[in-house]
Amino acid sequence: MRRKFMSMALTAAMVISMAATPVFAEDTAADEGFNLNLCIASEPQTIDPALNSAVDGAIMCNHMFEGLVKWVNDGEGNAITAPGQAESWEKTENEDGTVTYTVKLRDGIKWSDGQDVTAGDFVYAWQRLANPETAADYCYMIDMVQGYDAVADGSATPDTLGIKAVDDKTLEINLTYDCPYFEEIMAFPATFPVRQDMVEGSDNWTFDPSTYIGNGPYKMTEWSHNAYITMEKNENYYDYDNLGPDTIKFTLLDDNNAMLKGYNNGELDFIENLPVDEIPTYLASGELEIGDYLGTYYVCFNTEDEVFSDPNIRKAFSLVIDRNYIVENVSQAGEVPADGYVPNGVNDAAGPGSDDFRTVGGSYYSISEEDYEKNCEEARQLLADAGYPNGEGFPTVEYLYNTADNHKKIGEALQNMWQTELGVTVNLNNQDWNVFLQNRKDGNFQIARNGWIADYNDPCSFLDMWYTDGGNNDAQYSNPDYDAAIDAAKATSDPAERMKAFHEAEDLLIGQDSVLAPIYFYTQPYMLNPDIDGMYYTPLGYFFFGYTTKK
Repeated sequence: MRRKFMSMALTAAMVISMAATPVFAEDTAADEGFNLNLCIASEPQTIDPALNSAVDGAIMCNHMFEGLVKWVNDGEGNAITAPGQAESWEKTENEDGTVTYTVKLRDGIKWSDGQDVTAGDFVYAWQRLANPETAADYCYMIDMVQGYDAVADGSATPDTLGIKAVDDKTLEINLTYDCPYFEEIMAFPATFPVRQDMVEGSDNWTFDPSTYIGNGPYKMTEWSHNAYITMEKNENYYDYDNLGPDTIKFTLLDDNNAMLKGYNNGELDFIENLPVDEIPTYLASGELEIGDYLGTYYVCFNTEDEVFSDPNIRKAFSLVIDRNYIVENVSQAGEVPADGYVPNGVNDAAGPGSDDFRTVGGSYYSISEEDYEKNCEEARQLLADAGYPNGEGFPTVEYLYNTADNHKKIGEALQNMWQTELGVTVNLNNQDWNVFLQNRKDGNFQIARNGWIADYNDPCSFLDMWYTDGGNNDAQYSNPDYDAAIDAAKATSDPAERMKAFHEAEDLLIGQDSVLAPIYFYTQPYMLNPDIDGMYYTPLGYFFFGYTTKK
């Protein structure tokens, strides 16, 4: 899932400009009670569960919708999966290798307007997700469901997808193979149910609290664009009596200085980002917490661009990145220099508690400080072999990033490294979040900032996105051998065979084709009001505030 880093959305008809100096909106809730005020990002690109592809939007959706499976607190602030809208499920392995999940829905589950949630609501949502007319980047998240391929390529109608309502309380989901992370798929925002009458009643159904009907613990009461989104407890939620804050307000800012000021003034109870230069001070004081995060910050090359269609040029640009300098002097939040694409902490064949995918896969280049000059020498030779000795004759190219202090500083560091070590000129271009996302998705770039957070703990979450014509394949990458490796991984339930195929895919993506230049593996910095208790978090990037209390 994309990580936004506090970037400004630009939505054609709905944007209201912010003042030059951000001002915190007054609480729309009563002064009485427990009202939580957070800042995780600026204006979200979308809060449609099927269309969202950013972590900030997913956090909001997790508070206003709920899937068959949900994330709960393990008692120590860590999120683990548990039954959500489903009361239970039974998994049947069929003789032909297919798998059937029979899911029983929980009694008393309702939409925020009081209408019952039914199995048919899930069927509609999953069919909508798979339907190519929806144009959901995350449609492939349910590609293990029988019939998905035919629906996705338009050769079959959505109603042929392998999910059906046996009755209002029972779902039957048929999979083409035994997917080891399917329970996490059932907790993923793109698979949350949505109301057909609301979705099809208005193109702008997500903007209006009267049509943004969810089934989660909270419901939206107001969206003041580029200012805040306010939600309050959903009185129709089955666990209403145990919820914490009366209201949760997501203040929408893209200015790290304003976020920090708001936190220090007591106007914000939680922030994720602060000015890069302030990080060492707040780390030293203990006020800045650093959580685990399954994600990678990387540079994405447009493989269809005339210049960067050459994998040797892409490799040269990757080799001269001084990853140690960036994490030690620019980002400064404990990030780990990346020696591959799939980050540390992602399970390999043996599962949790054993060697992870990165350890088994090894390094694609040395991140040792002592080897940096050697990397640069190899890069200069690659550029010379491509016809540009010492960068001579190399055209001016552009690096695209979205508006944020840390992205700007990293972009400037990359620009200097490429110019100093390769003798090339790279111009920087920053854009607001929605414009940036669309241009990157459409391939309107040469080099672009990118980042990916795991959607579930499996290398598939990082690797199947680069499949030819994949919804999140911003690099416009296409390699039949790569596609075959992903197909092979998905065609077997044998853990060793799956991982062998995924390692082959990463070997092609990074080792052979240098489609991406990984920079570092993420950590998750955040600051939380010490008077707030009960927040929990998953290394997939989701924070949960619905059960917090005030000390």
